[in-house]
Amino acid sequence: MARLALLSVSNKTGVIDLARSLVEEFGFDIISSGGTAKTLKDAGIPVTKVSDYTGSPEILGGRVKTLHPRIHGGILAQRDVAQDLTDLENNQIRPIDLVVVNLYPFVEAIAKPGVTLSEAIEQIDIGGPAMLRASSKNFAHLTVLCEPSQYAEYLQELRDHAGKPTLEFRQRCALKGFLHTGSYDQAIASYLTEAIGAQETAPLPQQYNLSGQKLQSLRYGENPHQSAGWYQTETTPTGWAAATKLQGKELSYNNLVDLEAARRIISEFTDSPAATIIKHTNPCGTAEGSTIYDAYQKAFNADSTSAFGGIVALNRPIDADTARELTKTFLECVVAPGCEPDAQEILAAKANVRLLILPDLHSGPKETVKAIAGGFLIQAADDIIADVSQWQVVTERQPTASELTELLFAWKVCKHVKSNAIVVSGDRATLGVGAGQMNRVGSVKIALEQAGEKAKNAALASDGFFPFDDSVRTAAAAGITAIVQPGGSVRDQVVIKAANELGLVMVFTGVRHFLH
Repeated sequence: MARLALLSVSNKTGVIDLARSLVEEFGFDIISSGGTAKTLKDAGIPVTKVSDYTGSPEILGGRVKTLHPRIHGGILAQRDVAQDLTDLENNQIRPIDLVVVNLYPFVEAIAKPGVTLSEAIEQIDIGGPAMLRASSKNFAHLTVLCEPSQYAEYLQELRDHAGKPTLEFRQRCALKGFLHTGSYDQAIASYLTEAIGAQETAPLPQQYNLSGQKLQSLRYGENPHQSAGWYQTETTPTGWAAATKLQGKELSYNNLVDLEAARRIISEFTDSPAATIIKHTNPCGTAEGSTIYDAYQKAFNADSTSAFGGIVALNRPIDADTARELTKTFLECVVAPGCEPDAQEILAAKANVRLLILPDLHSGPKETVKAIAGGFLIQAADDIIADVSQWQVVTERQPTASELTELLFAWKVCKHVKSNAIVVSGDRATLGVGAGQMNRVGSVKIALEQAGEKAKNAALASDGFFPFDDSVRTAAAAGITAIVQPGGSVRDQVVIKAANELGLVMVFTGVRHFLH
């Protein structure tokens, strides 16, 4: 008796060629569900509809097609178990040697604007995952294919091994089948968590699932001895997976980590042209300007030494003048929402610079995930928007409008500096950055030393409160006139008293921005 193949696919790419080879080259019989059966029949390929094979019509508007003992018995039967073979014979069930299934496009459906919950629910495949799981389980006796990219390799396996794929091949296909259903279920669970689970009072779900498809292997991780890969969490590319690389070498692990840090900083600035230069996830220079050229120059001049080998993010398209400035130093990556043709031509002179276009620099993850031994930690993204109207001026001296603008700029940048974080700024550009020190005094000294004489009449932001007044006095001695910090220390009054003595402005935000 001819071998039997079951083809039931939503994505019909390549299925006609596969079916024709199965029938003409290898003598398979084919059964298919409604849509696939019509496609094959129209192509002149002999096919039996599943409903004709089972003797049961498709019901419930197509919700029930393949959920039948003649289908699942044929898939799950073990050819080396006598009772299984007897059951097949007694129930007139043919063993199935090949299952080709891919699923309803759930991810694509929910990506459409305005899709309703009921519409999304109808795109949840039931029969497809059941067949994939059953055939993947029984890889010892059949082959399962869930992606069109597997078709050619399967046919070659038949040719190379006298019509029977190797066990190793069948195992690989089974693993892919389980990964496919796993990611499909994850997409449904994530969607329903947002659509339904948002009604729960808990800020985070009781169960959190994370899955991704490898976008590409990376040369290595943070160091050459560490393997690394880049995974995307959505079937439809979003975020960095949706960026367009116009030129340059392949992105590295460190590039991507720094690019994300750059994206997070630049997303703070929407009203004015802004630029940031990142080294080791910290900004060595960030600035707003009247033009994107002006903003980049200010950001570069903030710390031109550290800018060498940096990652640049701009919140406006790159023009020719800015492109010329970008070519004057060695940079690893540049990302912007666009790039003018003449600017791209100028940047082409630096062929190794990775030039990326990411139109939406502002959409980021809603949670952050960090691995620890035996599990992982999840927290909501620190995406709170600074609201100056909620700030509290705690000193006798009130800030001028320009001082308040400067404090807001410094606060936005400080949020994205590794704790303990101190940012000194003037004219909406960083002058000094103290990052990642084990004590706040050390961060203050680093930031002020970097700012030098430019610290006079400048603003200072701190991501956490000052537990003592020593840093306030150090700042004042360097010429700082205004300070923004969260407040909340048991010694706040001591710190405020020192600020009043020194004639400083001090503002409490009531919000802390630690970044570990």
